[in-house]
Amino acid sequence: MTEAERDRLPRHIAIIMDGNGRWAQARGLPRVLGHRAGMEAVRRTVEGCCEVGIEVLTLYAFSWENWRRPAQEIDDLMGLLEEYIEREVAELHRNHVRVHVIGRMWELPAMVQRSLQSAMTVTRTNTRLLLNLALSYGGRQELVDATRAIAEAVRQGTLDPAQIDESTIERHLATVGIPDPDLLIRTSGELRLSNFLLWQISYSELYVTDCLWPDFNLDELKKAIAAYQHRERRFGRTAVSR
Repeated sequence: MTEAERDRLPRHIAIIMDGNGRWAQARGLPRVLGHRAGMEAVRRTVEGCCEVGIEVLTLYAFSWENWRRPAQEIDDLMGLLEEYIEREVAELHRNHVRVHVIGRMWELPAMVQRSLQSAMTVTRTNTRLLLNLALSYGGRQELVDATRAIAEAVRQGTLDPAQIDESTIERHLATVGIPDPDLLIRTSGELRLSNFLLWQISYSELYVTDCLWPDFNLDELKKAIAAYQHRERRFGRTAVSR
């Protein structure tokens, strides 16, 4: 990658990881093996972001709506999540990756919460890449939680309703202190946002690939980044050439 290309890198990439079930179905395998293959894609993508020089990677790992899935599939997903964290935390720490969680973490099983909390503690001072895991997360639910917190501040008299603006809302979002995604990638060819980072992606560049998530690799990541670098970013008024 040339120096000019490095200057045009997205700081923050967000990914809707889709296609695990279809990947497994196409091979006549149980869905859980599709999710397991998806774990390997997570590892490759984290390594790829470190190699390329991305600052923040947000992965839509388990949506709030995913709680509606069959109980056995949820159990499988939670088990795989715990396994991933326990297995990868040492390597993430060696690579100076900081683990962070957004979403209603308190809704996750206690064992998963403990693993995540431990990973966040171990990696808290790392600065190479922020790995932001969206778990029990939904964009609408995040806005509900932010609205409740703002309403409580108004009720307590610490916030004047007339002073509420965009920055007030942003301070109450789960992503406070994290730059908005520059690039949103969705795998498996689906053309929808699925309740992901609804506030934060207002001006993100969108990239959709037919590649199923378990097949996602460094080449696919670089294709998405290259597409981003050839866009003109528009923020309502002006275009910023990439």
